[in-house]
Amino acid sequence: MVALGNPGGPRVTEEQQGNTGRGVPRLVVLAGLLVLALAGALLLADRVSVEALADRRDDLTGFRDAHYGLAVAGFIAVYAGLVALSLPGATVMTLTGGLLFGVFPGTFINVGAAGTGAVALFLLARWGAGNAAERLAAAGPAAGRLIVGLRENEWSVLFVMRLVPLVPFFVTNLAAATLGVQLHRFVISTFLGILPGAWVYTSVGAGLGEVFAAGGQPDLGAIFRPGVLIPLLALAALAALPMLLRARQKGDAT
Repeated sequence: MVALGNPGGPRVTEEQQGNTGRGVPRLVVLAGLLVLALAGALLLADRVSVEALADRRDDLTGFRDAHYGLAVAGFIAVYAGLVALSLPGATVMTLTGGLLFGVFPGTFINVGAAGTGAVALFLLARWGAGNAAERLAAAGPAAGRLIVGLRENEWSVLFVMRLVPLVPFFVTNLAAATLGVQLHRFVISTFLGILPGAWVYTSVGAGLGEVFAAGGQPDLGAIFRPGVLIPLLALAALAALPMLLRARQKGDAT
């Protein structure tokens, strides 16, 4: 390995110089994702809404009845693309999946679409982040402990973030990519972790026909009802149990 640089000045290896050169476009990718998410939140909020769904219900159901397979494929592509670009409207898309395809197979269609988009975003953001996790770990003792703790408890952290509905979906995707979470763990925890919440909102969407016919609005707070939230929190607590036991063992060891 050859060192580059001025005599007496900082020595920069060829590998380090190459990493620096590649880092600029990667940062541009990350910045672009964040700008796109912000722009989407500002510009698309009214276009991907429950009201818009109510207005297009007849068109959507008519297309589904005439071209079911194409409707499934098109829905998955649109939903996955929306998630991959961190655009708003995931909840409305899940409701739409329930409206068009029922609780079954709508739940699995929704999970497949959202999970595919999340994995695409994860891969893109991970490429853009480069070795951000290593740089963060080297930033100081506290940051280093954070990264080590994440490495030891990736399964628990990922499942808790997926199961607890307080964490925005795209935030989990970007955070996992930036912090260097392993791909297979991200994929498994995503598809399994979003299943309970997807079932709840798909069930709400499946009843939207009657709600819209009566001039009502769907209950978007259904997931926060005790009968739904308590089981979700119980699953999150179960997912966090290995992490808590590991922390207790470390405490006893010291």
